Amino acid sequence: MTLAVQIDQTGGPEQLKLVDVTVGDPGPGEIRIRHKAIGLNFIDVYQRSGLYPFPMPLKLGMEGAGIVEAVGAGVTHLKVGDRAAYASQPPGSYCEVRVMPAKCVCVLPDAISFETGAAMMLKGLTAQYLLKKTLPVEGLKAGDHVLFHAAAGGVGLIACQWAKALGLQLIGTAGSDEKCALALANGAVHAINYRTEDFAARVKDITGGAGVKVVYDSVGKDTWDKSLDCLRPFGLMASFGNASGPVPPFAPGSLGAKGSIYVTRQTLFSHITTREATQAMADDLFAVVLSGQVKIHIEQRFPLAQVQDAHRALEARQTTGCTILTL
Repeated sequence: MTLAVQIDQTGGPEQLKLVDVTVGDPGPGEIRIRHKAIGLNFIDVYQRSGLYPFPMPLKLGMEGAGIVEAVGAGVTHLKVGDRAAYASQPPGSYCEVRVMPAKCVCVLPDAISFETGAAMMLKGLTAQYLLKKTLPVEGLKAGDHVLFHAAAGGVGLIACQWAKALGLQLIGTAGSDEKCALALANGAVHAINYRTEDFAARVKDITGGAGVKVVYDSVGKDTWDKSLDCLRPFGLMASFGNASGPVPPFAPGSLGAKGSIYVTRQTLFSHITTREATQAMADDLFAVVLSGQVKIHIEQRFPLAQVQDAHRALEARQTTGCTILTL
């Protein structure tokens, strides 16, 4: 028997329960992995609350790192004993040991710790597809301004550093002066406290009235309308989360009035549907981390048994950088 976190119904953090489970052998295309560390992400909250519906009971968690214990038929890129890390569906990483699809599991370079691996995969691959693949129609080049909400969060701090490495002028928003300072320390050129400042007005001021080519937004409802006003003509509104709640319906005609702007709703799992795509993105992430241009900031650690406290801290926006569950 081994421990896993499960919910039997949707709701608050109190629904998260430690349960004993039996883990068998991997089938074709699967591996069994023993975790050394587990990543915590806002998507876990969406699944727990029911915003993203799943059949019950549900084991949570999309990200982890550990040692491969067994390999199923047809798996050739991993072997028993490999250090490995992943961001993957289906959920289930909040556990000691699991059997899972091998497709999105990658060998973790020796120079990257298990804790860093667990903290960086979902958030780092998200930053990768945003900055490298989710681009405005006119593209991005060094010197261009982009707006990134929640810039002091796990994805945000990675994006601040990676954008700087790409020569982009990242304008970050955050909910406190301390978080703004953190974004600036990690490569943001400007940081706006959206609780005390009108971020749309500041963006227009920073860009000389032109606006930005792209807004990357994981906040959702609270930032949506003003974000559209930050875009220059033909700009891109890239939504990839809804920490403040889902965006309400809007009239497509409004996009024309704001300068023929584009809107997209992105998810990592559209980008990692194949083994090859996953590995290519992971290789890019590993390279920028190993180069030192991007450092993974693990600011909170909770034992697996304290997963309820971890979710409460995340939802209350009391966290910065990455949060992991330890074993």
